[in-house]
Amino acid sequence: MTINPVLVEVTRGGIVESAHRGSIAVIDADGRVALAIGDIDRPVFPRSAVKVLQALPLVESGAADCLGLTDDELALACASHGGEAVHVRAVASMLAKAGLDATVLECGAHWPYDDASARALAARGEHPSALHNNCSGKHAGFVCLGCLLANGGVVREFLRGYVAREHPVMHEVSAAIETVTGWPLAGTAVGVDGCSIPTYAIPLRHLARAFARIGSGVGLREGHVRAAQRLRAAVAKAPFMVGGAGRFDTRVMERLGERAFCKGGAEGMHCAAMPTQGLGIAIKIDDGHSRASEAVMAALLARWLDPPEPDAAFLRGLADVRLANWNGIEVGRLRSVESVLSG
Repeated sequence: MTINPVLVEVTRGGIVESAHRGSIAVIDADGRVALAIGDIDRPVFPRSAVKVLQALPLVESGAADCLGLTDDELALACASHGGEAVHVRAVASMLAKAGLDATVLECGAHWPYDDASARALAARGEHPSALHNNCSGKHAGFVCLGCLLANGGVVREFLRGYVAREHPVMHEVSAAIETVTGWPLAGTAVGVDGCSIPTYAIPLRHLARAFARIGSGVGLREGHVRAAQRLRAAVAKAPFMVGGAGRFDTRVMERLGERAFCKGGAEGMHCAAMPTQGLGIAIKIDDGHSRASEAVMAALLARWLDPPEPDAAFLRGLADVRLANWNGIEVGRLRSVESVLSG
């Protein structure tokens, strides 16, 4: 097994206290490699980093138009949100447009990721519902797609078990992933994601290429081109819906707008599209730590986008992070290594 190189170091007292190894692929839509660090051909589970791919059928099928989904709601279909009030309301709105409610969601319930929202919920003596699940927007998108696929049948009955691999909704979702990545899912490892849908192991090489295609449209069929454009535009208009207060993806896309689409996933996964450059990025941190994948993503965006100041300074600040203790005293740094910054 290939030992991946160190991508991020954490320093304290002038020495490296800990390090994060991983792999990176930066690739264009035709498969040409702009940067490869570590093993980019080992299949990995992309987890929530590919939510924009999973949302393609919602738009391509016409379900989004049929139900009149807004930019906020389409952005939420690509989100791992913090469970803030605006997120919860938008998920409920998507379901209401489909004539349904939260009881149809099969993602499970957990406390909001946003600490203030979780505390407020507890202070009211309430418990979280599926609406607070960080994946509820994606699942509401699946439900909206299912309304169309039900083809006049009883929608709630049709949707039962929609998280299963063999369900028509998941069939459409997995088909979109396979088409855009060019990776055959039938022969790859498959697991169950945190929100209960299937997650398929795909190499970074194919994930980066998929995001280059999402950004440029090159290599996509016409329906996917239009769907990708609409989803990216919605996220650029409503980046808060993709994460929330203080979240990395929201902060970056609020700053960069349509220059970049980025999305993190569990266990150190992160993917991005850079439409103007025609490139896609896929990152996997071996130990699964998101602090490292975010630092690497910030460094790569700063490198490949070559943005003007102060945008460059903003990204550098996410790639080289000041670490402070509870008294506010700087105790060290978390920083991307030189190979990430300059190749």
